Amino acid sequence: MTDIQGLLGDEADDLLAHTAHGIPKEDLVLPGPDFVERAVAVSDRSPRVLRNLQSLFDHGRLAGTGHLSILPVDQGIEHSAASAFAANPRYLDPGNIVELAVEGGCNAVASTLGVLGAVSRRYAHRIPFIVKLNHNELLTYPNHYDQVMFGDVEQCFDLGAAGVGATVYFGSEQSDRQLQEAREAFARAHQLGMFTVLWCYLRNPAFKQDGVDYSVSADLTGQANHLGVTIEADIVKQKQPENNGGYLALGFGRTDERLYDKLTTDHPIDLTRWQVANCYMGRVGLINSGGASAGKGDLAQAVRTAVVNKRAGGTGLITGRKAFQRPTAEGIALLHAVQDVYLDDDVTVA
Repeated sequence: MTDIQGLLGDEADDLLAHTAHGIPKEDLVLPGPDFVERAVAVSDRSPRVLRNLQSLFDHGRLAGTGHLSILPVDQGIEHSAASAFAANPRYLDPGNIVELAVEGGCNAVASTLGVLGAVSRRYAHRIPFIVKLNHNELLTYPNHYDQVMFGDVEQCFDLGAAGVGATVYFGSEQSDRQLQEAREAFARAHQLGMFTVLWCYLRNPAFKQDGVDYSVSADLTGQANHLGVTIEADIVKQKQPENNGGYLALGFGRTDERLYDKLTTDHPIDLTRWQVANCYMGRVGLINSGGASAGKGDLAQAVRTAVVNKRAGGTGLITGRKAFQRPTAEGIALLHAVQDVYLDDDVTVA
């Protein structure tokens, strides 16, 4: 097993011994082996959605735990193929992307329609596919930050996908249209029996004030999550919060002082707990993103993110660039290290 305490370093005691008081764990619907039956089967999701969602939780090294480790590789569109794959060109081949997810013990692989369609007959029965439907392409000049549809739900169904994913840039000028497109796609996916994953990201230059990026504040990301679950996302992907008080700093919207002085503190577990709370108190699983690859510190950072997510009551991690922008053996080892956090009985909900 991974030396979690060693990788956490000086933060080990603080992160592993913290107790959350603002929103106690007893008020949450927590991950567990029976999560689908306990939390999802009482909803309006069809038996086919329940089956595909259960197959997600039953796959990989985390099978039967109620936690998820997902490999996402859509950066070839979102960031450019050069920036994503120059570090490891073998992942320009879709087969190698899916093999990394399989060998890495992931619950699923999330990628583009083209990537998963290119190898669907070889792999769709071996690992759950999540097809990301919309993307922000950066070839338009000047760049404009918008999510546009690259495929439709029927294509995802035909290639054997278990679920579909989409991104909404909450706070952007185009967010209303993106929200409507995601809502329509999710409704159709549920009709066809696929589960849904929403990347609930914030995107607006105004969210950066005085050198602080409030697009990763607990209050604003929490509200993005709350909007995401309202269109019946089954899983929400969100960046882990780095600060709080976005509403206050930006001077817009509505909030409540109790969020800042009673329900949260500046501790990362408490801030992430607010994200979980906005996913219907955990009835919809929160997966945090692993973030960009920074080199030597990737393993420690990924383990830290997983510890915070798990102890906050989250469902798992979606780890991409930290895994595929390095030699394959190292990428697999990093994915396994993240999964070890969720397999470690000593890392419990705060």
